[in-house]
Amino acid sequence: MLLVKQLENLGDIQGVMCNFEKAGDILAKHVHTENDVHITIVARGKIKAYSHDWEKEAVAGQLIDFRPGEPHEIMALEDGTRIFNIIKKYGGVSNDTQTV
Repeated sequence: MLLVKQLENLGDIQGVMCNFEKAGDILAKHVHTENDVHITIVARGKIKAYSHDWEKEAVAGQLIDFRPGEPHEIMALEDGTRIFNIIKKYGGVSNDTQTV
């Protein structure tokens, strides 16, 4: 089971905390606009992030910087994994409806 919690609104920076209960839980494929910077920070556990032409693994303390406009999915590789997804709009407040 995946639990997602919206973080405090910080203007042009938005974020969510995602808790993956079990290894194999997935944050479904999604994409952010070409005007957004999107990084994922692994707080605990281990993840695999992937798209159509790549995959990366990251453990607690590491981050993944996604290319703009790139569809991607994230899977927990360990029980109890927690990540923070941070999105920053180039030049101002993000209108991105995909905050995960």
